[in-house]
Amino acid sequence: MKFPDIDPAIHIGPLTIHWYGVMYLVGFALAWYLGVRRAKKPGSGWKPDEVADLIMFAAVGVVVGGRLGYVLFYGLSEAIADPLWIFRLNEGGMSFHGGLLGVLFAIWLFARRTKRKFWDVTDFIAPLVPLGLGFGRIGNFINGELWGKETDLPWGIIFPSGGNVPRHPSMLYEAFLEGLVLFIILWWFSSKRRPRRAVSGLFLVGYGVFRFAVEFVRIPDVQLGYIAFDWMTMGQILSLPMIIIGIWLLVDSYRNPRYPEPREEELEDTESQEG
Repeated sequence: MKFPDIDPAIHIGPLTIHWYGVMYLVGFALAWYLGVRRAKKPGSGWKPDEVADLIMFAAVGVVVGGRLGYVLFYGLSEAIADPLWIFRLNEGGMSFHGGLLGVLFAIWLFARRTKRKFWDVTDFIAPLVPLGLGFGRIGNFINGELWGKETDLPWGIIFPSGGNVPRHPSMLYEAFLEGLVLFIILWWFSSKRRPRRAVSGLFLVGYGVFRFAVEFVRIPDVQLGYIAFDWMTMGQILSLPMIIIGIWLLVDSYRNPRYPEPREEELEDTESQEG
């Protein structure tokens, strides 16, 4: 299959908007919509207007953490040679694992500000993340980047920058697995009351396993190549701790189950109704 002729940017007069940025905005908008929808459910412990603040904190964490993570994990030598390159976001270069660390730090700040438990916030936001990841990977596809290894499968695509050979559309695999499938799993799992940290643990396991699997058909970053055993990529190395920590969180959350406590506002509402 030939790569579809998609302009990576939208041109509106003198204004140029890149599809990759649009996909980020779509992801944040969906997270806000889904978060508000869940916050409106009785006993959620959340108010709809709190969701917007949480998404804002998370958005800053994604962008800052994603860029710094890419610099540290994939582009340190380039950053040392040209420090200003760090700020050239228009040239691409975002790391999911760095973005995750950035989001976790942002969540920690949000939890302190709102006097919530850290894990209660991560459990709430975890099901909102996958669709954003999926749209981000679609942005990678439109840009014709992060393609996979050569393949003779009928859905192999000849990417403009990948030579005249069909390749795995690995970014679409990730969009499907890390985006749609992981969203369905987490949305279903979190629709019922679960012990604290269980939803967060399942997110880490799900993403880690899907990312580790897709890396087998994805070309490693040129500047790094394979990191270990002539087959393990940086993405797989960074995903392993996610899987291990996720399994531990899941097991321990059910072994020592604790549930979110009602917030003061909920207790006051209950008392007023009883009165």
